[in-house]
Amino acid sequence: MKGPADGPKDVAARRNRTAGGAVLVAAGIFLSRIMGLVRSRAFSHFLGTSESADAFNAAIRIPNFLQNLFGEGVLSASFIPVYARLLAEGDEEEAGRVAGTVFSLLALIVTVMVVVGVMATPLLIDLLAPGFSGDKRLLTVRLVQVMFPGVGLLVLSAWCLGILNSHRRFFLSYASPVAWNLMMIAALLFFGPRVVQANLVMLVALASVAGAALQLAVQLPMLFKLERKMRASLDTSAANVRAVIRNFIPVFFGRGVVQISGYVDQWLASFLLTGAVSVLAYAQNVSMLPISLFGMAIAASELPAMSSALGGSEEVAGEIRRRLDEGLRRIAFYIIPSATAFLLLGDIIAGVLYQSGEFTRDGTVWVWGVLAGSAVGLLAGTMGRLYSSAWYAQRDTITPLKFAMIRVALTLGLGYVAALLLPGWLGISPKWGVAGLTASAGIAGWLEFWLLRRSMNRRIGATGVPLGRVAVLWLAALGAALPAIAVKIAMGVGHPVYLALISLPLFAFAYLFFTSRARVPEAAEFRDRISRVIRRLY
Repeated sequence: MKGPADGPKDVAARRNRTAGGAVLVAAGIFLSRIMGLVRSRAFSHFLGTSESADAFNAAIRIPNFLQNLFGEGVLSASFIPVYARLLAEGDEEEAGRVAGTVFSLLALIVTVMVVVGVMATPLLIDLLAPGFSGDKRLLTVRLVQVMFPGVGLLVLSAWCLGILNSHRRFFLSYASPVAWNLMMIAALLFFGPRVVQANLVMLVALASVAGAALQLAVQLPMLFKLERKMRASLDTSAANVRAVIRNFIPVFFGRGVVQISGYVDQWLASFLLTGAVSVLAYAQNVSMLPISLFGMAIAASELPAMSSALGGSEEVAGEIRRRLDEGLRRIAFYIIPSATAFLLLGDIIAGVLYQSGEFTRDGTVWVWGVLAGSAVGLLAGTMGRLYSSAWYAQRDTITPLKFAMIRVALTLGLGYVAALLLPGWLGISPKWGVAGLTASAGIAGWLEFWLLRRSMNRRIGATGVPLGRVAVLWLAALGAALPAIAVKIAMGVGHPVYLALISLPLFAFAYLFFTSRARVPEAAEFRDRISRVIRRLY
């Protein structure tokens, strides 16, 4: 509850702390995503859009799925609200008991999960990539079996993330995947010129397990420093432990449904021609960068803050509403130019990231088409993450689950038509069905976002970004793309690195100029933050 001392300076201080938390999350995610792009660059150089590349990109989705499910999803939504509130109330003893019990239960679950997963891998491949057959299917099965022990380590790493985030130690938990990527990059660079493609992907899979162990290890010292009351136990009698378990099941299915929507794309892509699964993975590595930097960063930093809100129902609702609106405005400021860049400058982005070695200009244009499709739902999907966090902060895990199920059903129906039927109807190459997949998923994402916002507005009052602000941001982004397109026309596409070094910064500076002239507050905040960084350096 706010007291008399909560004046304008106190409110501003709290906002700065929240923004600072989002910056730390974004910085950690930025490092890990950049290393992920470096890994993708090395991977595409040695493997391109080959069958081995398809097999590896299908196989690695399983550890990514489980890490995202337990980390960004289940533990964030079921564990952090309970644990963070106990810390806010000063009950460190009970917080430690909850943390220890959740760890013990999680360790037991992942042990069983790894054993069963290794045994059931052939069935999983038939579910995730039914279009694979012959040697490609066999290689995918072997890759998944090699990677599965690392899955358990990544899930335990996600538990560390929940503890560190609740203590507002955001950077380390989100930067720790750098270790995972580094191990795979090292394997690619060392073995890439020396072994055939099928053996190379097996060695990279082994490196991913070593990287998962390193990712967990780098978080443990800070965790033990912050959480001194933790005691391992399987006793689930405590009320707060039961609250976590009670929230766990619907959130597990809810976040699982959200994650499954990505697997629907891969499932459908496996029926297309060779390279479709790899191109989808390359494009998703790029499209996830702004979602992670701005959607996940803001949602992750706001979840413990919203969960810690104290006071009466009206005060809690007001605090959540304020945080939602601020977060949504920041998301719109960054995601709208990202979607514009994917749509109009996607070949420049794909070219500078991937075009070398086995990856040719044709692959660059293919990835551009898939990025353009992802631009359709980029804003809705990113804002939807923040609305889901607001529901989880209020201990409501059922509402996001219902809407996620609707989204997946629509993704499956629209994706089937867009990927497998629409190219034939239009008389174009079947490879463009991959772009139809991402565009149809974006349409489903807009429906989910609308449902989340409407239900939240009924509960806490009106939230969202004014349409006028959204229009200004789109006009600024489209105007900023024109100079970059002119540079592309003048220079041609023969030198993607030089083209990107000129056109992409030009686009960014033009967007900042236009939004500053339009007096968009987030533009001023961005300039101020950059100025502070420069002053510290000099």
